[in-house]
Amino acid sequence: MNELPQQQAPSQQTQFERVLRSPAIAGGVLLLAMLVAFVWVNSPFADTYEAIHHAPASVSIGSFELAKPLILWINEGLMVVFFFLIGLEIKREAFEGQLSSPKQIALPALAALGGMVVPATIFLGFNSGSEQFARGWAVPVATDIVLALALLAMLGSRVPIALKVFLTALAIFDDFGTLVIIALAYSEGLSLPSLLMAGLGTLVLIALNRLRVASLTAYILIGVLVWVSVLESGVHSTLAGVIIAWTIPMRVAGREFLHKVEHDLSPWVALLIVPVFAFFNAGIDLRGVEYETFFGPLGLGIILGLFIGKQVGVMLGVGIALFLKIGKKPAGVGWRELYGAALLSGVGFTMSLFVAGLAFEQPGAVLTVNLAIVVGSVFSAVGGLAVLARPRRSSRSGHGNCT
Repeated sequence: MNELPQQQAPSQQTQFERVLRSPAIAGGVLLLAMLVAFVWVNSPFADTYEAIHHAPASVSIGSFELAKPLILWINEGLMVVFFFLIGLEIKREAFEGQLSSPKQIALPALAALGGMVVPATIFLGFNSGSEQFARGWAVPVATDIVLALALLAMLGSRVPIALKVFLTALAIFDDFGTLVIIALAYSEGLSLPSLLMAGLGTLVLIALNRLRVASLTAYILIGVLVWVSVLESGVHSTLAGVIIAWTIPMRVAGREFLHKVEHDLSPWVALLIVPVFAFFNAGIDLRGVEYETFFGPLGLGIILGLFIGKQVGVMLGVGIALFLKIGKKPAGVGWRELYGAALLSGVGFTMSLFVAGLAFEQPGAVLTVNLAIVVGSVFSAVGGLAVLARPRRSSRSGHGNCT
């Protein structure tokens, strides 16, 4: 009798983990958080949402104090963990995964590059005449990797595994490019002493890596110091997450150290950190939207950048890679599947909202931009699902590539 529960426990644990790590569940939680915020801020209780949004919070140690409204603690603090996870994924894929050889890199890299250049060009085509609006050129270049993969997961076996691999690699390159943009375009008022402290902390983290220190606590403690230094330096603090991630060793004493950290952290990021960020950034009060601006260059630049620019740019990048013969289509993936993935890359949501928060400070512009992000992302999601939901030719006719 006692053996039966022991035999079932691993199975139950595996099933529970499967639920926690399901892209569809993560996407559902994220969408729910955004929906709750949207309904709340457009209800008679909108004042309570704003009160929570801007609630003051501070941390002090002796004479040192960090005091910020709650929204900034989330955007500059909690989201560092998200970018830390992105950094771990990039490092793992670069050393051992989908990005570890030139042939594997070329197709998604050029697709991601095209998917960033064309949306930015479209946006600037509408807004280059306005210095205030032109700051938002990076808003439509971002892809929400959580939602894009969640949408693919909804289609189940109708989507080839190789297409999921391609979209994941594309989104990773996209995230890396967005991080570079944040560091270069949205950092200001640099403080040399803080940068030196961040550099010193990074050297300590590298030393821990070289010494093959297996204590995650040591990396966290030094990592917090690096984060605070970067935060105070004028460089956006999210960059600290990637810097810390790249100092985590791949293996320690034969154990998969980086993979374990990534594995343990993923559910927390997908089910807690990203939804919390979305909740605090997706509260779009329709009463505050300036409809002349929304239907003007600012709103149209973002909507068309995400929905048109992303698909055109990704397909252009794919075409260049194939024409130059430096990349090849994934096995079992046709042009329709690639086009569907290109459409899904226009789902900006979380990442676009994050960049928008850096680019715009005026409440009216922020609301307009956030609503345009939602509209452009929804168009992209619906279009991608419509293209990919069609039965594959090989499943009907009995021929074609196997997956």
